[in-house]
Amino acid sequence: MAHQAVTKLSGKDYKAALQPVWCPGCGDFGVVAAVYQALAKLNLDPDHTVLVSGIGCSSRLPGYVNTYSFNAIHGRAIPIATGIKLANPDLTVVVVGGDGDGFAIGTSHFVHAARRNVDITYVCMDNSIYGLTKGQTSPTTPTGEPTKTSPEGNIEDPINPVLTALACGASFIARSFSSEVKTSVELIAEAIEHDGFSFVHMISPCPVFRGRQQFDWVKERVRGVPEGFDFTKREQSRAIAFEDPKEQITLGLIWRDSRPSYITRQQELRKKAAQKGVPTYEDILHSFIPDFGAVGAAR
Repeated sequence: MAHQAVTKLSGKDYKAALQPVWCPGCGDFGVVAAVYQALAKLNLDPDHTVLVSGIGCSSRLPGYVNTYSFNAIHGRAIPIATGIKLANPDLTVVVVGGDGDGFAIGTSHFVHAARRNVDITYVCMDNSIYGLTKGQTSPTTPTGEPTKTSPEGNIEDPINPVLTALACGASFIARSFSSEVKTSVELIAEAIEHDGFSFVHMISPCPVFRGRQQFDWVKERVRGVPEGFDFTKREQSRAIAFEDPKEQITLGLIWRDSRPSYITRQQELRKKAAQKGVPTYEDILHSFIPDFGAVGAAR
């Protein structure tokens, strides 16, 4: 259960002193605004909340939020976040990053965190380009799109983040658009509250290397989930995941199931081990370091 602040906090209370340095018009401004409001909506205690990121424009975000934060190396945010959550399950852990960080070097970590259903929230800001390193083709760059490394057009087929999350076993999948702040607030808050691996695919246009055209292109195609849509029916979720983005891009909660999280299963295993008299890892550490508990408490 997430720790709530003793007093009611507003979005402004989660703003750090450090000011964002993103390019004017960057979609990430809308995302950080949604993060502030989502944390305030849940009234999360900043002292029990951790934001983790990798490398990239979007990975600057934790520095702008008044919580604990950790800036990892490229693609390694999810395993760092997993370690934090396993070490202290009482913490609320949110991962933020971009499409290159999450679906190139970080792909394997995404796959295994999703299948294990680790209780963390991952917000991926997808602009379909490597923005920080000046405009190279990313894993989500559309086929035929010219970039600095594909001036005649990208010859690769892009990865589908939502379909990947569904196939790998994420228990909460949603999609939003950085300009749709109200929708983003609701989905991020729901993702944080969900007990399991939550993935929010956030379309966040890059005005420098994709131009205003990317924003307009997305804006023309976004829509809400259709009437009667059931996010617990895999075949319906799969149909949205397989959508052709050239035709439409559905925003909202796409999939959710309620299977036990990795933390829950781990705690159940520890109880069974205790009933059988199997020593815990704390017991083992005590055998090597008698004052281990005292050292931990002092820290």
